[in-house]
Amino acid sequence: MAVFQGDRPVETAVFDTLGTAEVSAALERYPLENGIFSSVAGCEFALTSLLSKRLKRFFVFDDSLKLPLEICYRTPETLGKDRIAAAVGACAMRPKCDLLVIDAGTAITYEIVEASGRFVGGNISPGMTTRFRALNHFTRQLPLVHETDLPPLIGTSTETAIIAGVVNGIVYEMDGFIDALKVIYPDIFVFMTGGHSIYFERRLKNPIFAAINLVLTGLNNILEYNVENK
Repeated sequence: MAVFQGDRPVETAVFDTLGTAEVSAALERYPLENGIFSSVAGCEFALTSLLSKRLKRFFVFDDSLKLPLEICYRTPETLGKDRIAAAVGACAMRPKCDLLVIDAGTAITYEIVEASGRFVGGNISPGMTTRFRALNHFTRQLPLVHETDLPPLIGTSTETAIIAGVVNGIVYEMDGFIDALKVIYPDIFVFMTGGHSIYFERRLKNPIFAAINLVLTGLNNILEYNVENK
């Protein structure tokens, strides 16, 4: 959840469960006028009902909202709203540039936006925690491990072999995508967001810009765009 004044975030917060109590507290702290709600898990009726009553203009992020970029995805109805918001946030922070947005979370998503404002597509692969859990779940012998601050290049035990394989594999994947895209877009600018963005930022050979609140920035930009163009 975030509160913005114009394009500046005044407060951001992360909750295990976001309910009406947390939203009501924010409504009491700030003289809020406009709001947007986005979820990849479905609409929360209690929250949206509260916000629609308390705000002057309130939007649920669905396919009816106008977007400040052109979606060229072949199946736009399946495109995650978090992916769209991250792309919009990147465009707002770095307009008129070819962009790659990497979101390193449960899944790792790659979004490509051209300087003209065309969202051309992207890729999806398993995130770091998902890979660790998959190795443990789908095998009989491999343990469940977690990332370390200094993963080795070559593992010398089963645990370190898993850590080295997963972490280095993701680093090579990310750098590989960036290198391939630079052939097509020589001046491409790379954003990284998501829960593991800081972890991978310092491990890539390619320069990137870590923006932990990129999705929230994008949602605010979509909100303002719809308020202006309603």
